[in-house]
Amino acid sequence: MNWLELKIPPPVVALLTGLLMWLAAASMARIEIPFRLRVGVAVALACTGAAIGVWAMVSFWRAKTTMNPIKPATASLLVTGGIFRITRNPMYLSLLLYLLAWAAYLSNWLALLFLPLFVLYIDRFQIVPEERALSSLFGPQYGAYKERVRRWL
Repeated sequence: MNWLELKIPPPVVALLTGLLMWLAAASMARIEIPFRLRVGVAVALACTGAAIGVWAMVSFWRAKTTMNPIKPATASLLVTGGIFRITRNPMYLSLLLYLLAWAAYLSNWLALLFLPLFVLYIDRFQIVPEERALSSLFGPQYGAYKERVRRWL
């Protein structure tokens, strides 16, 4: 299944996952959680995701390196500061938080089942090939970074 590596942009994967979550949630009754509570939790999660994503994008922009997840071999610099000291993949973490916010809003257990599928897909078909490319580009520097910082959190 290597043919799927680096083919579908992660935001598209997240949107498709969100659509599947919505379809699954529509197929069964939601958990009775007060509207204000589920919206509050959803907004808090989405804002956290947005803050992490923007922080990561600004870090890449300042480093003048690519943000294109389909072409990791075009990276010109290994970004290890800021949010990248906490997670090696803050943009994917951001997408996961958006999906978790969506699940909270949908208030349906079935929707939550899609979150591990998103993580598994991104891990296998996005992060692993990116890590190969970054190892090739930055060698021991990237290896040391991988030892210090976890993939997700």
